[in-house]
Amino acid sequence: MDVGHERFPPARNSARIQPDTTMIDDRVPSRELRVGVLGAGMIASHPGGVLPNLASLGTRLKVVAIASRTRTRAEEVAARFGIPHVRDSLTEMLAEDDPDVVVNLTPGPLHGETNLEILESGKHLISEKPLATTIAEADALIGIADSRDLLIVAAPPWMLDPRRVAARDLIRQGAIGRVAFARSRSSHAGPAAMSWPADPSWAYADGSGAVPEIGVYGITEVTGIFGPAKRVIAMSGITQDTRIAVGGLFDGRTIDVMADDNTLLLLDFGDATFAVVDATYNVTAASSPSLEVFGDRGTLNLYDPFWAKREQPQIEVFQTDPVTHQSGWTVPDLSHLESRQFEFDRLQRAILVSHFVDCLDTGVKPVLSAEHARHSLEIMLGAQDSARAGCAVELETSFNFSNTALDEDR
Repeated sequence: MDVGHERFPPARNSARIQPDTTMIDDRVPSRELRVGVLGAGMIASHPGGVLPNLASLGTRLKVVAIASRTRTRAEEVAARFGIPHVRDSLTEMLAEDDPDVVVNLTPGPLHGETNLEILESGKHLISEKPLATTIAEADALIGIADSRDLLIVAAPPWMLDPRRVAARDLIRQGAIGRVAFARSRSSHAGPAAMSWPADPSWAYADGSGAVPEIGVYGITEVTGIFGPAKRVIAMSGITQDTRIAVGGLFDGRTIDVMADDNTLLLLDFGDATFAVVDATYNVTAASSPSLEVFGDRGTLNLYDPFWAKREQPQIEVFQTDPVTHQSGWTVPDLSHLESRQFEFDRLQRAILVSHFVDCLDTGVKPVLSAEHARHSLEIMLGAQDSARAGCAVELETSFNFSNTALDEDR
């Protein structure tokens, strides 16, 4: 069964932000790109997913086929979005429809083999997280893409979010002084507790669990802001052997929990700079910031709209003047980011495709790079090893921390 993914940030506040009329829709296309979609699950068709939001990218793209192991579901999705061809396998779609790029929306445990087949066929790749299941697979994907001049864009899209880019820039500019540590919350109550529109069992199956499904967001966030980590330490386990689905089509279903549903990670960035990331299906509610960063001259809070229940600033900063010792909270002016925020919020998961087109057109390396996805994967795998062994795990991978595409576009 094709399954969807779990986190579609709502487009809160988009109604009061006027879009910039020079956004991606109005580009003059150099040629139409043929898109193949692999997977017909929730992330393909959910209102916050890929297909419902592709139309706003204009006529540059044409979805020529969708492939899925669940043909009935794929036929329903194809009819809904006007996709001309339904295929039973990736191999068939690659041979029959000749897409320029494939958007891989299959379950995570399949990404290593399917992403490899996509790149080996000479197609560009847009991959849901994780990029692969092992570092060896990720290395192979990056090697093939480099040797064949193919482009990889990898989820999650957090470092395209102007809120997080603004937080990163404020920290780089010294707004809170030297950073000591951060806390990132990427958790929620789990799909079984959220009236999930698809069967939530996949999120608790062996090979899945809270770390690869939601912990990856916090991992991507803190590494996107602070750069590559050097070590990871984790504690992890299963809090409930079974879960009961609440609401939705699968209300009342008993789900066996086969993968860890409660993990805390500590990342070491060197120079006594640390970050704590939670990855758990045990957060039923929260009102604190989703990201807190503490420096020797202040604090930065970021409020993710996924959690916002009342009017809150997107970012707030507490600063202490080292000379006068006066201090207080301020809300940075982010009005210059409104058009970009509007685009991020309205495109939702289709921002992956938008970013791919931007990078393909300009030749700029993706912010959502395969190297960053590989580093996040190494952290996730290292967390599992650390929890089992009870010791820190050294990290070997790295990635370009410049976020070139955003910096040059500013």
